[in-house]
Amino acid sequence: MPYTDPAVFPWLALVLGLVLGSFYNVCIHRAIEGQSLLWPPSHCPHCAVPLRPWHLVPILSYLALRGRCHACGQRISPRYPIVEAASGLLALLLALRFGATWSFAVYMVFGGALLVASFIDFETFILPDVITLPGIVAAPVTAVLLLDMPLADSLIGAVAGGGVFWLVLAGFKRVRGIDGMGLGDVKLMMLIGGLCGWQALPVVTLLAGLSALLAAAWFLRRREEGQTAREVAIPFGPFLSLGAVVYMLYGPALVRWWFGFVTGKPV
Repeated sequence: MPYTDPAVFPWLALVLGLVLGSFYNVCIHRAIEGQSLLWPPSHCPHCAVPLRPWHLVPILSYLALRGRCHACGQRISPRYPIVEAASGLLALLLALRFGATWSFAVYMVFGGALLVASFIDFETFILPDVITLPGIVAAPVTAVLLLDMPLADSLIGAVAGGGVFWLVLAGFKRVRGIDGMGLGDVKLMMLIGGLCGWQALPVVTLLAGLSALLAAAWFLRRREEGQTAREVAIPFGPFLSLGAVVYMLYGPALVRWWFGFVTGKPV
């Protein structure tokens, strides 16, 4: 079929990703505001004027409007084009990596869920149960039936991923008397472990830690006056999600590199 042609499919996937990114923005905004996903129709969050169809074109409408509402002139959050661009890039990379396969479809769905959860976590420091809990159940089923992963690999990944993070959470609470991370991170790691398998856990955790460390400077610059560096909260969910997406795309090569790094022998 023409649309599955390797020369065509990635560009169709890019368009799909951009369109889905617009929908993800609706999910993110309404989850944060506690609004219904179905009603009312898309509108400006400042003046509530309904958006016209051409205002919903991903990225281009933001650029055409110069980042402001067409009705009230209030500035539109840059989160909107960022989410759309991230969704489009994810779809393009997945299409280039997997083509028109079940792997592409599965990772598109879970990648979109991780993208939405990450941006909610960025703004609220909460990973929504409406994403993580169904994902924990769906991940092993999907991994086994559509990704040909051994059931044991998926279940061990879910239990080990959530278990290790729960132990870290409990240990930090016992030693410091405060929460070092939330239960949302534990649930997210159960989802990631169930989808990607136990082999992914060291790589995902390493990538998440490194990316969080690099982003810490930005969070520290935004701290409130009088707030110490140790008091600055940094959401870890987005970085775990980033590590998971990188693993989805380049998992086997990363695992070979990881074991080669640990053992000192090429794999």
